[in-house]
Amino acid sequence: MGLDPELRRLALGTLLAAYPGPVPPGWAVDLLADGLAGHTLFGTNVHDPAQVAASTAALRAGRPDVLIAIDEEGGDVTRLAHATGSPYPGNAALGAIGDVALTRRVYQSIGAELAALGITVNLAPTVDVNTADDNPVIGTRSFGADPVRVAAHAAAAVSGLQAAGVAACAKHFPGHGATVTDSHHELPTVDAPLGLLRQRDLPPFAAVVAAGARAVMTAHIRVPALTGADPATFSRAVLVDLLRTEYGFTGAVITDALEMKGAAVAAGGVGPAAVRALAAGADLLCIGAKVDAELVERVAAEIVDALTDGRLTTARVEEAAGRAAELAAWTRAGGGSPATGDTELGYAAARRAVRVDGVLTGLDRPLVVQLHTESTIAEGRVPWGLGPHLDGVQEVRVIAAETDPATLRGLAGDRPIVLVGRHLHRLPGGPELIAGLAAQHPVTVVEMGWPAQWRPAGVRAFVTTYGASHANGRAAAEALGLAG
Repeated sequence: MGLDPELRRLALGTLLAAYPGPVPPGWAVDLLADGLAGHTLFGTNVHDPAQVAASTAALRAGRPDVLIAIDEEGGDVTRLAHATGSPYPGNAALGAIGDVALTRRVYQSIGAELAALGITVNLAPTVDVNTADDNPVIGTRSFGADPVRVAAHAAAAVSGLQAAGVAACAKHFPGHGATVTDSHHELPTVDAPLGLLRQRDLPPFAAVVAAGARAVMTAHIRVPALTGADPATFSRAVLVDLLRTEYGFTGAVITDALEMKGAAVAAGGVGPAAVRALAAGADLLCIGAKVDAELVERVAAEIVDALTDGRLTTARVEEAAGRAAELAAWTRAGGGSPATGDTELGYAAARRAVRVDGVLTGLDRPLVVQLHTESTIAEGRVPWGLGPHLDGVQEVRVIAAETDPATLRGLAGDRPIVLVGRHLHRLPGGPELIAGLAAQHPVTVVEMGWPAQWRPAGVRAFVTTYGASHANGRAAAEALGLAG
């Protein structure tokens, strides 16, 4: 016996799906006609601007008010520029510059590019306060470690995106910045009293609500003071009592991807996770990146079953679908004024973010050594480093833990070494390799990850870019005098 058509349509109206490849398959369009709220685009869906525009047009043929979302944060997390790296610096660089008006302009430029391609929701900005140097998933995606600074830039980013007519989705509520594990792989815990959370993690979310953010994304993190043993995505105390009642948020609550282990394992699967998130007060359920028609139907069926067995009330799911529809109506109406993206603004901003400790002299014909760093799932495999910007300079790429300093010294000969990495303070073998090189050779270090307090001894200069986007790499190469 099939699902009740009306209940199936209601359930589909709370789901944000995805599809493989550059062309929306028939099922992805057909489900939109059946009531599916929308799709999220990932790097696998993006080849070039014309293709993306054609894809969004095809999706609108299925449903004119479809929600089309993307993670386009700038900096290290980009989908539009996944093949080259983003032409914009990320939040850490913008926070380091400290120019709130610039942050608004950068995000308005990003929003203009998305709007021109038919994308209506940006799953950005990240407004977590990154207080853990070893945070494996936030880092340079954060505006910084100071709640006041993060709050100011978060509000500016939301205003910029929405001025371009693209809905902003601030993330990850109630704050992922103090975690030292990745919710893609497990359920992190932030074991802090509520008073500290209000002082440290929550101010940026109050700021984006005040700035009129159309959406807020949940975090798959456990905060015992608020959530008990559950992730925030399943906590009514977080999504209703705190976000809606205390902070007065009236927009759409969007979940982080339910396929992530921080949610799916805790609930026993994506379908049960969807039910628990809806019951807690979420409105739009991001299923994940690896989605097919069968998974969407399975999640919809789980929601319908929950409506019939009492785990969910019809009123709650109608409320959720209604908020998703309100978000779609705002984006369809064009919530802001269309504008033109300005990538040169991004490169100029990246130059302003570069910081140099030491002296950049004697760098004629150096050997550039890039240390391999694994990408997070949020980042994906996006090119980074100085390589694309170097003019007649030799570059090698090595794994720090597998490289003998003597080998690099021999390769460099009488040339200085410029060593480039991300999160060098915690990269396996990184500090040891730098120490071994600097003890006997002139070394300049370029840190393109989160700027921890760690500084290696004996190096001639330590250059911080606050991110690894294409713009950050260009700015570093220019500062070193190595750019073409």
